[in-house]
Amino acid sequence: MYLRARVYKGFCLLDGEVVVNWGRKLRAGQLISIDVDLEAATARRAEEIALEVLFEDEGMIVLNKAAGMLVHPTMHVKTGTLANALTWHLKGARFWFPHRLDQETSGVLVVAKTEASLGVLTRAWAGGRVKKEYLALVEGIVEIDAIEIDAPIGRDAEATPAWGVRDSGKPALSRLWVEERLGTRTLVKLEPVTGRTNQLRIHCAHLGHPIVGDRLYGRGGEALRLHARRLEFEGRSFQAEAAWRAALTMPAA
Repeated sequence: MYLRARVYKGFCLLDGEVVVNWGRKLRAGQLISIDVDLEAATARRAEEIALEVLFEDEGMIVLNKAAGMLVHPTMHVKTGTLANALTWHLKGARFWFPHRLDQETSGVLVVAKTEASLGVLTRAWAGGRVKKEYLALVEGIVEIDAIEIDAPIGRDAEATPAWGVRDSGKPALSRLWVEERLGTRTLVKLEPVTGRTNQLRIHCAHLGHPIVGDRLYGRGGEALRLHARRLEFEGRSFQAEAAWRAALTMPAA
């Protein structure tokens, strides 16, 4: 009921444009954003948390999100999120997330500060004009320097994990390049051509080289070694190196 009320009050954006029709039929690839009341019990609250800002102007802010940080509050977690930190940083001004990174994944993340900027960003994502590059440390030695992983990804509620490579899933394409072979592990560059749930983690595991620290598709046991290194859109490029890369010469635990 709360979200329905926010839609009727004009706080819902569909591909960057305000909508008030709750029953509108959506098309694949469209992005919905609902701005919630900062005073509501379940909303984000300002917290003075350090942020690594890569770029900021009047329309957007680009961050290097820390690993382990949730992007926004959930039903059970109300503090310590990126949204809490941004509410402090932007002094309570409205902002929107045109995309997300998983809690365990670090790296480049773009936040819209105006509705106009959100519209530009959401259209870029919907139109496939955003190029993403990830860095990952995977288990084992990847023998081939460049690999294209074309395997459909779907959900099976009765399986564990629920998301995985399934014949009935949606098309999913990832590209992998070896950057360095390190003992029993390999540092790789990854490009998710499509954007399925857990795509890179699933595809690396499907290849037989799960990402180090992946508790769902690998062995876990340590922090996930997956980092969104570069993001390119509308003629702009933003990059941040993974904090853990410098430690790769240390022996594996």
